[in-house]
Amino acid sequence: MSSSEQSAPPLSYRDSGVDIDAGSRLVERIRPIVRKTFLPGVLQEIGGFGAQFELPIERFRSPVLVSGTDGVGTKLILAKMLGRHDTIGIDLVAMCVNDIVVCGAEPLYFLDYLAAGKLDPDLTEQVIRGIARGCEIAGCALTGGEMAEMPGLYQPGDYDLAGFATGIVEKSDIINPERVRKGDMLIGLRSSGLHSNGYSLVRKIIARSGIDLDQPFDHSTLGSVLLHPTRIYVKSILNLIGQCRIGSICHITGGGLTENLPRALPDHLGARIFRSAWEMPAIFEWLQDKGNVETREMLRTFNCGIGMTLCIAPEDTEQALQSLKSTGEMPVVIGEVFVPRGNRVVFMDQAPGTT
Repeated sequence: MSSSEQSAPPLSYRDSGVDIDAGSRLVERIRPIVRKTFLPGVLQEIGGFGAQFELPIERFRSPVLVSGTDGVGTKLILAKMLGRHDTIGIDLVAMCVNDIVVCGAEPLYFLDYLAAGKLDPDLTEQVIRGIARGCEIAGCALTGGEMAEMPGLYQPGDYDLAGFATGIVEKSDIINPERVRKGDMLIGLRSSGLHSNGYSLVRKIIARSGIDLDQPFDHSTLGSVLLHPTRIYVKSILNLIGQCRIGSICHITGGGLTENLPRALPDHLGARIFRSAWEMPAIFEWLQDKGNVETREMLRTFNCGIGMTLCIAPEDTEQALQSLKSTGEMPVVIGEVFVPRGNRVVFMDQAPGTT
């Protein structure tokens, strides 16, 4: 060992940028927030090496577990720009549970992963509170997660999020595209805004236009509208299941209606969408105008006001609309299933036979 190494002061993990004691204090700080989401199936507190959840198998004959994972994308950058991190956790939960409910699965529990160069206790608590709130809305438990400090990998103030949801469904009740029939109606559920997709384009438009995020917009501010959390559709959809024949359900995420609808249809069928059926919210019109974005590009990038679609048998359409309205949704018939000759998703200005 050289003399310089012998004279150097001893190093600790804290000297490298990772504070174990601060991390432990942060876990204790968020423990009561997480505990509020616990359901009867949760078998242990957070802090263990693995989350444990007892399956409610007494309610099922052939239970199937359904899992989904997702993140929030570059919407995190917008949250950092605005200094608001209290709703981004709702987005994280929504992107995962909305994915697994499309096959009829009831979300059971959720895990999160938060990584940063240095954990900020106040910021982290805001994020976890949002995640817990999302779990409450979805009716699932936040059973654990991971908070990682990785100095050198993330810049100061940056952080990343990932989420993991697990749900359960009876095998015979799984909703899949093979149940869709020609002539089924497409019901669209209104989105709460951009949800968590397309934010790289959003930020490009903001940067090029030099717009102030604090400027008034649609009875709020532009920044608040852009940061509005993703709508969670779980309880509305679970309430509808069993009341009518659902062919398939589609979560409208990145790729918009154009790219997502074919995922919820058998290969030989397509979707005819009536653009006049719903009014595109103001924020999408603003983005299209400021970014000079073509309509085709809008429809394959953003949800454009429709966050979820359901294929419903024609004779059950009215009952489905009433059920969805009773749970707080604003459903609208946006199209129908047909046999395509070319493109599997066709946009029409209005429904056939209307003027």
